[in-house]
Amino acid sequence: MRVLAVLAVLFCVVNSLTVHLVPHTHDDVGWLKTVDQYYVGLHREIQDAAVQHTITSMIAALVRVPERKFVYVEQAFFQRWWRQQNDEMKKTVKGLVASGQLEFINGGWCMHDEATTHYVDMIDQTTLGHQFIREEFGESAIPTVGWQIDPFGHSATQAALLGADVGLDGMFFARIDYQDKTVRLANKALETIWSASPSYGPSNYVFADALYWGYGPPGLMCWDEFCSDDPVQDDNRLEDYNVESRVADFIKQAYNQAGGTRGDLDSMNIMWTMGSDFMYQNAEKFYINMDKIIKAVNANGTVKAMYSTPSIYLKARNAESITWPVKTDDYFPYADGPTSYWTGYFTSRPALKYYVRKSSAHLQVVRHFEVVTGANGTASERFW
Repeated sequence: MRVLAVLAVLFCVVNSLTVHLVPHTHDDVGWLKTVDQYYVGLHREIQDAAVQHTITSMIAALVRVPERKFVYVEQAFFQRWWRQQNDEMKKTVKGLVASGQLEFINGGWCMHDEATTHYVDMIDQTTLGHQFIREEFGESAIPTVGWQIDPFGHSATQAALLGADVGLDGMFFARIDYQDKTVRLANKALETIWSASPSYGPSNYVFADALYWGYGPPGLMCWDEFCSDDPVQDDNRLEDYNVESRVADFIKQAYNQAGGTRGDLDSMNIMWTMGSDFMYQNAEKFYINMDKIIKAVNANGTVKAMYSTPSIYLKARNAESITWPVKTDDYFPYADGPTSYWTGYFTSRPALKYYVRKSSAHLQVVRHFEVVTGANGTASERFW
């Protein structure tokens, strides 16, 4: 009888709603501080952010527990960190990438804006990041997932040129108009097939996911240094043992999301973004709670929990054989409330946008000289 009970639990877990926990950090490449200030951690009075510690702490946490995963995006920060590492650390990181514990997604120098940025610059900065990843980690490490979680609206140009054309299977983002999101939730249409270019046709279709929770964790599931949610206390020899209540919270929120998601509930996959702005500077604090909740949820057997990445999630969703709604236009304008339209954001800072356009023009000139002189890319590397 005991064996039958164990088999019943295993059957329930294998055939139940599966929650993919995706540890990540969103690191602005310049916002309130400069790139270098964000990396080093200067001017904490402006914002407490030091990306060098995020990457170092995250790597140590992955090495400590092989089941853990992490996705990283902004190459402006990662390349600064990489240059400072010795050969032994680089070998360790390459092993994490090869095993799938650490995965690069998006992979550009930054997470570019999609409204005012010229498409040439979008391609250039993405290429800059992907070239580094290919050279250091090999072809298999090049991102297959777009991760534009924080730009203020999303363009069809982004989907057409930086979707299927650069080998991306899917695109994930968080900011869509609050009214659009309400309608999509009601119609179970946050996830779509984005047909962004009529001229390209089906060859350019890309899976698009307007994230259910935004790009942060679900309620009560934020365990970073900057968070205030209660930890998972799973030692019944200590006070405030709370595993049952934390598992109940987990299951409730999983089914709430499943209610607004297409698919068969008995075999559905959903994704939770476990991270937010400049998190994981103390990675172990977040991970130890995720370790505990995954173990407790799977022991309960109602739903299944697992460390994952967006690419793993995409494969799982694809295996569900769902008929998706089709999106043909862009995600503009963006508003996060009745009087909070972000269109004015794109008319501000004309001097900065002037410098961006001038710099882009200079880069194109340098490239032309490279073709004529056979400089093999050295001039444009110095430009960057």
